[in-house]
Amino acid sequence: MTDKPQAPAPQPLDTVEDSAAPALGAEAVAAFLRANPEFFVEHEELLISLRLPHQRGDTVSLVERQMKVLRERNIEMRHRLSQLMDVARDNDRLFEKTRRLILDILDAGSLEEVVIAVEDSLRQEFQVPFVSLILFSDIATPVGRWVSSSEAHQAIGALLTGGKTVSGSLRDHELEFLFGEEQRKQVGSTAVVALTHQGLHGVLAIGSRDPQHYKSSVGTLFLSYIAEVLGRTLPRFTSSLRSVR
Repeated sequence: MTDKPQAPAPQPLDTVEDSAAPALGAEAVAAFLRANPEFFVEHEELLISLRLPHQRGDTVSLVERQMKVLRERNIEMRHRLSQLMDVARDNDRLFEKTRRLILDILDAGSLEEVVIAVEDSLRQEFQVPFVSLILFSDIATPVGRWVSSSEAHQAIGALLTGGKTVSGSLRDHELEFLFGEEQRKQVGSTAVVALTHQGLHGVLAIGSRDPQHYKSSVGTLFLSYIAEVLGRTLPRFTSSLRSVR
């Protein structure tokens, strides 16, 4: 007694696509479906992508209308998922850059190494065109840029209060204090954060030519992390840094 020949088992969709010729004809698809009548039972998710007209004259059935709505929603959800994945990848890259910078700050053996690590990382790794790290000291410091605390409060006092990162457009005299006369004209938007830990030790500002790049609602979590680490690290290297409560 011989066994009846059985229809070939359904193949996974990705296997079919990989082994099929580049130009898969309608007859080949029809033959495959005839040989695998259970295919759509095992791949119900594909039904959403199919177009199955169900018309009577000029009237479109409710079933077809529902399928169209489901198909549109499916496309929209895919777009949203793609956008979320892009944001997640950007955040991963930003986190890795921030992690490396924080480790460099913690490993620094001098104030000069701290300043170089911050400025080089922001300009080269983060690709920030305008960077300003200003230390507050009443005594001249040979490393980096320093100003007295009174001068800083007079120029950008409104940006140093509140303990939060300020982002958006700044006034001309604030931009000039942070970036200088020449760069002030090129900066369209900025993000500014005070370096504080048991006192105020300086300010970190970054700028973009794009007026919309740093909006008031932009996320500044990573910049805040960098500032918190700097606020705790800077006073270790020099007693001349001014700490004002």
